[in-house]
Amino acid sequence: MKLENLYSKAIKLQDFTVEELTFLYKNAPTADLMALAHELRKIHKKDDKYVGWIIDRNVNLTNICVAGCKFCNFSRHLNDPDGYVTTMEEYRRKIKELFDLGGDQLLLQGGLNPRLGLDFYENLFRSLKAEFPDLKLHALGPAEVAYLAKREKLSYKEVLIRLHQAGLDSLPGAGAEILSDRVRRYVSPGKCTTDQWLAVMKAAHELNLPTSATMMFGFIETIEERMQHLLLIRDLQKQKPQGHYGFITFVPWTFQKENTELEKEYPDIKEASADEYVRMIAISRIALNNIENIQTSWLTVGKEIAQITLYGGANDFGSIMIEENVVSSAGAHYSMNAQQIQQAIREAGFIPRRRNQKYEFID
Repeated sequence: MKLENLYSKAIKLQDFTVEELTFLYKNAPTADLMALAHELRKIHKKDDKYVGWIIDRNVNLTNICVAGCKFCNFSRHLNDPDGYVTTMEEYRRKIKELFDLGGDQLLLQGGLNPRLGLDFYENLFRSLKAEFPDLKLHALGPAEVAYLAKREKLSYKEVLIRLHQAGLDSLPGAGAEILSDRVRRYVSPGKCTTDQWLAVMKAAHELNLPTSATMMFGFIETIEERMQHLLLIRDLQKQKPQGHYGFITFVPWTFQKENTELEKEYPDIKEASADEYVRMIAISRIALNNIENIQTSWLTVGKEIAQITLYGGANDFGSIMIEENVVSSAGAHYSMNAQQIQQAIREAGFIPRRRNQKYEFID
């Protein structure tokens, strides 16, 4: 296998195999991967001088969850004294703060709470939209949808239809971690399988719900499993109906280990390095030849590394993250406001453009 042949294949937007991507990732110099990914960014984004960003707020519906994820410090058991379900009064306060800052999207993340059925989410979404008609709900994820479908004895599509009718605007790619059942059985035993995650997303694409895809990496997965994850996302994107949104973006971030169960079980585990993150952004752009946007994760790698990735395939800086609890509870402590995120983009040599969840510029 020759690197030059793989470079040529990438520029032609041809499909890679797991073996080819693995070889490329392990053998290509970082500078080559970045240069190649940057050229591909220009192909996908004709106005390549712009970098997108968004104002939204991440609110947790509940911290009660039975998924048992070994990378999560945030969740609580059913009868823990500090378990909660967010109240309507708390939503009002948080949404008003979001609107005051100029945002209109709520990234509403849940958890597998056995006390909350589909009717709870329908009533909540309807109540939020009735009180805040301009609010955009980017809510739940495949793990919650699969859990609700099993609980209610409904299909994934039926659950999504009811949630959409109640006010769901788009479906996050949460809960993907690594799409390998070997990894998932160990680190998140209560969550949906790889096939179930993909099936929920397939149903969302058929309904033309905008979705995102994600990856958390840098814990117990192999490089080959990372590459397989990318190709599963690529191949599912191929199946979306013509003219439907499908996956609008791909967002990889690094595992944060601080005080997690995984760190206790693997005390020598090393979080992904800066170079590793830059290489993963670049290989994502190369592998995902049918997904237009790649979002960098300044929250987990910091401003400077995120800026570098803008020259290695990424074209979006993500959200100012007014509120974030799960990743922060495991050691991610970076923060930026609207002015700082735009300044970071300018410092990197690009023009910041505010966008919505559909990655449409709105400024």
